[in-house]
Amino acid sequence: MVRRVVRWAGIAVLVIGYPLLAHFVNASADNSRLGAVVAIAPLIIIAAMLAWRSPRRVAMLGLLAMLCVVLLVGWSALEHHFGLVFWIQHVGLQLILFVTFGRTLLAGRQSLCTRFANAVHAPLTPQHEIYSRQVTVAWTLFFAVMALVSTLLFVLTPLTTWSVFANFLTLPLVVLMFIAEYWVRRWLLPDLKQKNILDAVRAFRNGFGNPR
Repeated sequence: MVRRVVRWAGIAVLVIGYPLLAHFVNASADNSRLGAVVAIAPLIIIAAMLAWRSPRRVAMLGLLAMLCVVLLVGWSALEHHFGLVFWIQHVGLQLILFVTFGRTLLAGRQSLCTRFANAVHAPLTPQHEIYSRQVTVAWTLFFAVMALVSTLLFVLTPLTTWSVFANFLTLPLVVLMFIAEYWVRRWLLPDLKQKNILDAVRAFRNGFGNPR
């Protein structure tokens, strides 16, 4: 019970606290040093976790240490361009998701949403298989548009405007996409037995955890 509370508290801090802090440093011209730290910290933490779990732990940790030295040498430049790091993180995640969904649309592959649907509703009807593939196309386009909008806002508008989109609108837009897909599914597949949201979350997690 305690572990569950701690885990959910940690998730809440990441989902709520980090975007607030990121927007704060992006909106203030006087926090370049803090901005650089906030921008680079997640990358260092993720790299450290991957290095620690790597079969070549010593070599990967050594490489990470060298990278940290490079960052320290170029810290002044990082402070002046920390917004670029935030943008790379945001667009990078959208592009990773774009590729993750899109590559399953290639000939001979089962689309990612079909895989999710199989985990929840198997066996699927031919109509449901066609629909789930179309949903995969929709998610692929969604993440492509998110990356494009993020880039345009970053290039053409003040950093504060881009930060509002990246930190406060990205997650709600993903949630709205889930909700829209749910209602479209109910409309197009009325005979399909509807599952609760936890089943969908489990399918999503298992789908990414067991790629084909």
